[in-house]
Amino acid sequence: MAVVARVRSALGLGGWKVHGDGRSIPPGEVVAPDERLSWPRTIGIGMQHVVAMFGATFLVPLITDFSPQTTLFFSAVGTLAFLVITGNRVPSYLGSSFAFIAPILAATASGGKQVAVGGILATGLTLAAVGVLVHLVGTRWIEVTMPPVVTGTIVALIGFNLASAAWGKSEDSGFRSAPVTALVTLGSIVLCTVLFRGILGRLSILVGVVVGYVFAMLRGEVDFDALRDAPLIGLPEFVTPRVDGSTLGLFLPVVLVLIAENIGHLKSVTAMTGRDLDPVTGRALLADGVATSLAGLGGGSGTTTYAENIGVMAATRVYSTAAYWVAGFTALLLSMSPTFGAAIATVPQGVIGGAATLLYGMIGLLGARIWIQNKVDFSNPVNLTPAAIALIVGIADYTWVVGDLTFSGIALGTASAIGVYHLMRLVARWRGTSLEPASPASAPAGDEVAAH
Repeated sequence: MAVVARVRSALGLGGWKVHGDGRSIPPGEVVAPDERLSWPRTIGIGMQHVVAMFGATFLVPLITDFSPQTTLFFSAVGTLAFLVITGNRVPSYLGSSFAFIAPILAATASGGKQVAVGGILATGLTLAAVGVLVHLVGTRWIEVTMPPVVTGTIVALIGFNLASAAWGKSEDSGFRSAPVTALVTLGSIVLCTVLFRGILGRLSILVGVVVGYVFAMLRGEVDFDALRDAPLIGLPEFVTPRVDGSTLGLFLPVVLVLIAENIGHLKSVTAMTGRDLDPVTGRALLADGVATSLAGLGGGSGTTTYAENIGVMAATRVYSTAAYWVAGFTALLLSMSPTFGAAIATVPQGVIGGAATLLYGMIGLLGARIWIQNKVDFSNPVNLTPAAIALIVGIADYTWVVGDLTFSGIALGTASAIGVYHLMRLVARWRGTSLEPASPASAPAGDEVAAH
């Protein structure tokens, strides 16, 4: 028992202090990460976190044709691993990242699902290595390499690159597979966003998908055959990864987005709790890298810290990591039901296309949000030119084939944003034509970079 106690203490898992009376939160106070309310209330909040991540987490496997059950399994395992690696100091749920959608679709089309999973594994390992480096030397090098103009451009081009996927690559996919159902889904999300306050407003995507699903059922567009054959209890189906060097260029730009998301979310939680989380930035990046690597080893979607759950914390003022342990174990329990996974997989393409129309545009505009929050000056050609070039390269999906390697719009756009920016900045300083920036380089993201 003494050994177990020492291990728990080293990991920061010594327990949680009860906040106040455990039942209420006085005005102006928050429940800190190392505190909790009574266990019944903590369990209820933890389950609420599962609901909050649900809609976005499952849209990724539905769009990419991954297994929803497997994705949920690795989301749960990744969340629990994240809590352990960060020493129980960072309250976060790790759900499916939207930044992986475009590279997964491209890799699957060219090499199959195993190649796509191999790309996720490579992304996770790279992010984990970045986490170790940040832990050793700090984040300044990230701020220099990826100033807000570059980070915002990368996030924007990833979202807008998916525009054609929202419409549908074929007649039986995306929005155009069932335009009426897609419009009902999209309209429901829009109305829910402004009709409801609190948790329902934050879950507008999930509510819209449910409304669209019911509408699709009434129109006979839902196929329940797979649901009838699925057992109630069973392990997820795992996929063995195959790393293909020709597709790695599709995935590596995602690392930059995951870095921006994690740092942005840490700063959000720091601002809301008053707890300085900068010292655990490296561990948080390492933890997300480990979680994504685990998903890549078995066929799950790559993970990221979720803005949806940060929103729940802001609404409840409960930042206890105990709630996230509850959420992780709840998600793990649900992932042991093939029936549950099969039910998710019955969501028709029309519903997915309607939701994706909004989601992909939101990802793109989150890039613009980074520019605005960091006061990027586009009157300066050093900012304007690389962003303009990279956006067109990414949105039009430029492709460059070099032998067996294929670089697509996201990879080329990312390289353009970083390369052109630093080249122009270097030459401008050398020639004395540099303009003073509107604000000094800051962290690569604002409070929420939801490119998941």
